[in-house]
Amino acid sequence: MKIGPYQLENNLILAPMAGISDHPFRSLCKQQGAGLAVSEMVASNPALRDHKRTLLKADHKDEIGLRSVQILGTHPEQMADAARYNADRGAQIIDINMGCPAKKVCAVAAGSALLRDEALVKKILDAVVKAVDIPVTLKIRTGWDIHNRNAVNIAKIAENAGIAALTLHGRTRACKFNGQAEYETIKDVKLAVTIPIIANGDIDSAQKASYVLATTGADAIMIGRAAQGNPWIFKQIDYFLKTGKDLEKPTASDIHSTLLTHLEQLYSFYGNLCGVRIARKHIGWYFKHVDSISLETRNQLNQAISPTKQLALINSAFNHLH
Repeated sequence: MKIGPYQLENNLILAPMAGISDHPFRSLCKQQGAGLAVSEMVASNPALRDHKRTLLKADHKDEIGLRSVQILGTHPEQMADAARYNADRGAQIIDINMGCPAKKVCAVAAGSALLRDEALVKKILDAVVKAVDIPVTLKIRTGWDIHNRNAVNIAKIAENAGIAALTLHGRTRACKFNGQAEYETIKDVKLAVTIPIIANGDIDSAQKASYVLATTGADAIMIGRAAQGNPWIFKQIDYFLKTGKDLEKPTASDIHSTLLTHLEQLYSFYGNLCGVRIARKHIGWYFKHVDSISLETRNQLNQAISPTKQLALINSAFNHLH
């Protein structure tokens, strides 16, 4: 699959997830077979631009592979300025967020709330595409609610604006992450436009990935929640799509080694104090793939405040498994 002039190594993409798709996690997923990893969403508001957290979200120093930064906002001029700013900082692809269903995002008419205003969507897309000379992609949902699915209309607006690829999550904004993703609308969008379409939503296995690609005709798939604590999913899907066979699941030793690498990168990137706190959720996700981790150990991990203590508890838990 190509996005603008860029040929991806495969058609498997890590979703932009707030508080999760940071530099360490993007790098890890790329190492495990993701052809592209999109950054956490970065607010277009210039007042937030120099905030430490905002700068970390768009930090791509020494990152392997293509650098894609997602921007969020409602004002065409601000969005265009944010695109230029991030392109100057090294972004090779700008992704526009019109898919986030979070209440605090939609409350300011951003994210998937924009789907209710097709005229504003056009103004934002036109402004951003004209502002930069790198590919601009777009992420949306099927519509505002089940009675207002307008993804086909938005896709046509995007194509006419010069959007290089469109990601479609198979739920409306109102659905949030509830129920099951529906793929019929993704199929309709693929038939309606010629730009690459990336299918997203409930893709949690190699078999499901194959099914979604066959059902929708999409050019690629985007993995979000299923990659949490499970970066190997990209390698597993890639192997299955190429061979039709299942790749062996990671052993406890594999999980242990990858988790330690991930944590060291978090400590280095955020510093010890923040790194330990951010690591807690990732540890919980990794441990879902491991049997016999005691509740006491889990509680101790959540209370650990230093890398030394956190790593010692993890090593002890895995040594017990071995």
